[in-house]
Amino acid sequence: MTEIQKIFASFMYWGEAFAAIISLIYYNRVKKQPWKYLAIYLIVIFLCESAVKWGEKPLKIDRINFYNYFVIPLQFIFFYWLYAKESLKKVKLFYVLTGIYILTYILRGLFFPEKKVVFSFNYNVGCLLLMGLVIMEFYKQVNSSEILNFSKNRMFYINLGITLFYIANQPFMTFNSLLWKYIDIWDIYFIYFQVSGAVMYILFASSFIWGKQSS
Repeated sequence: MTEIQKIFASFMYWGEAFAAIISLIYYNRVKKQPWKYLAIYLIVIFLCESAVKWGEKPLKIDRINFYNYFVIPLQFIFFYWLYAKESLKKVKLFYVLTGIYILTYILRGLFFPEKKVVFSFNYNVGCLLLMGLVIMEFYKQVNSSEILNFSKNRMFYINLGITLFYIANQPFMTFNSLLWKYIDIWDIYFIYFQVSGAVMYILFASSFIWGKQSS
């Protein structure tokens, strides 16, 4: 890592830590609502990142397989559930998107067997599906009678966070190896990746702090 990469490398991790702490604090307030699963999700993600950050060698964690076959699929499938089933109330859409995403692993195993830190094919498809849900959610919010009370809508914070991180970073994940040849550009995008990740998790935490209990 370059010096600038080292400075920003932990930004997202501490954003995850903040979100996990807020989730623990607010869990009792949402434990009878579907939002409890967001709290659990944020805690699990932080524990996963902590396991890799502090225990990769002593626990003999295979970072590549751990992320590609557990952490990243968990993230996408959870957000498909949160958007499609819980917010948009389209249960069938959740199953369709999840099925398509899982299918990408089968296709990748057959046609793209090389080992990478992030499976770009799976990630790209996962992001495109998530992007569709983000657009649908924005449309729902803009056309809602509660548009003026957007600051009380938990999905507003989540949608904004997803847009800033997953959607905006898709080119970085897609062309990562190509950008590596232009280290100055790579550094800039890496900084954005870390900072936007931290901002996303802070926005997730904000959804508990400022979002209304019934949203």
